[in-house]
Amino acid sequence: MQVLKKQMAHRVALLLIVAVAFGSGTLFGGVVQARAAEDAPSGFEIFWQAWGIIQDHFVDRAILDSKTLTYGAIEGLVRALGDEGHTTFLTAEELERQRSDMAGSFFGIGAQLGVRDGLPIIVAPFDGSPAAKAGIKAGDIILGVDGEDVTTSSLDDIVERVRGPEGTEVTLTVLHEDATASEEITVVRGEIKVAAVSWTMLPESKVAFLRLSQFSANAQSEIVDALQEIEAAGAEGVIVDVRNNPGGLLAQAVGVTSQFLERGNVLQEESATGRRRAFRVQRGGVAQDIPMVVLINPGSASSAEIFAGAVQDHERGQLIGETTFGTGTVLQSFELDDGSALLLGTSQWLTADGRLIRKQGIAPDIEVTLGPDGELLTPDTVRDMTATELTESGDTQLLTAIETLTGLPLRDQTAEQQPEAQ
Repeated sequence: MQVLKKQMAHRVALLLIVAVAFGSGTLFGGVVQARAAEDAPSGFEIFWQAWGIIQDHFVDRAILDSKTLTYGAIEGLVRALGDEGHTTFLTAEELERQRSDMAGSFFGIGAQLGVRDGLPIIVAPFDGSPAAKAGIKAGDIILGVDGEDVTTSSLDDIVERVRGPEGTEVTLTVLHEDATASEEITVVRGEIKVAAVSWTMLPESKVAFLRLSQFSANAQSEIVDALQEIEAAGAEGVIVDVRNNPGGLLAQAVGVTSQFLERGNVLQEESATGRRRAFRVQRGGVAQDIPMVVLINPGSASSAEIFAGAVQDHERGQLIGETTFGTGTVLQSFELDDGSALLLGTSQWLTADGRLIRKQGIAPDIEVTLGPDGELLTPDTVRDMTATELTESGDTQLLTAIETLTGLPLRDQTAEQQPEAQ
């Protein structure tokens, strides 16, 4: 199992409690009515042959429902594309649920679901979510839900099992990274409200710690406000944390990234035919000169990877942490005649310089692995810490970022701030 986890190819899927746009690729454009092909492709008669054999000879006649079989055939067609976790088929009910999620009203455990080598995983729990509070971690393999094995279940089925009314419990059987035994974790479902931006000044320093948890609709305006407050506080450097950030809206990715860049591309879009279109930096960014570093990890996906890739390509600041998740698909919705829909990956994102993000991820400039006992700190947890407490914390990625940004080992900085013993 350990070897399997080390070799997992990164793919992203549906969110447990948020819109598909926040993890399984940036959702772009509206619903497009699909057209049926006038002529069946060559060899399609084999499908009808198999269909007829099943109808004539399958022993359990009670489950020979045409709609169920048709949906199963479509799901098989989607799986054959090899774009698992990106392109997907949604029933009418699932499509309506997705639209409800995107409207911002939903309940769940507060985590993003992904797929690696066919196994369901937690891409990232959201800050302060029921999942995070219960001990669910990024990279956890989901083995079971409420005692039932889900390793061969569809993502939609797992999502349905994990969802539920506020205040109810769901028990996940998970295998943490680097663990040899599984663990059962019970999570109380709740309403998920995640602030896009939070920040604080690091103790006894002139370095700001800015956390961007998702690229939601207000991310750009929130980060502009935060950066202006950071400047007013006299910060001489900023650490931007997009660890466990599942991504979000393309417009917000461009707008947020533009606050740190002067000119050039934020990203490029490549169509199915190989045609590329550049998304340019928006002028007037409020943090073009302040020294910065960016924290990333395998929970950084979609728009978070666009942001990190642009910072790296423009040599605006160093990336510290671990390679990101590796998604960057533009999902276009094609509605079918019965209200179901195909979310089809019709384009993919590239970095500003044209590097592929999908299935590759963004590698850090300085690789720092957060160990199994390491604690991923946030501005809320750091705000009440002393410099010594921060130095002694287990967030080696944040500590490395501080040392990189200031050019001094953190222990030396702390020593300088302490009076000499008499």
